[in-house]
Amino acid sequence: MKSMQKGFTLIELMIVVAIIGILAAFAIPAYQDYIARSQATEGVAMASGKKTDVTDNLQNGNCGGGTFSGKYVQSMVISTGNAPCTFAITYRTTGTSNLISGKTLTLSMGANGSLVKSAGNIDNKYVPKANLP
Repeated sequence: MKSMQKGFTLIELMIVVAIIGILAAFAIPAYQDYIARSQATEGVAMASGKKTDVTDNLQNGNCGGGTFSGKYVQSMVISTGNAPCTFAITYRTTGTSNLISGKTLTLSMGANGSLVKSAGNIDNKYVPKANLP
């Protein structure tokens, strides 16, 4: 009489656990980068939303100035002088990815209204490609 095996052997379970561990080793850093990029995008979106106001103020000869904040952005300061207008963005130190926590990003507004990174210590891979020089 033959006996049938029921369930999985220990080695089979260990192989499955090892495969899951290898997949997680690749997935976790990629997910952390994704989170940092999505949080960094908030600052760029805030600056884009203020472009119209800045353009209107430029008709009067200055950038207009102002300080704003968001969920991940501690402060976004719009320059008060003449063109080129800059948006100095500082990310929060709590509640944000440690990859952008406390980092800065300065965007300069070009004559055509485009926003381009001009300074800051945030890594370029977290800044939307459209805003890179």
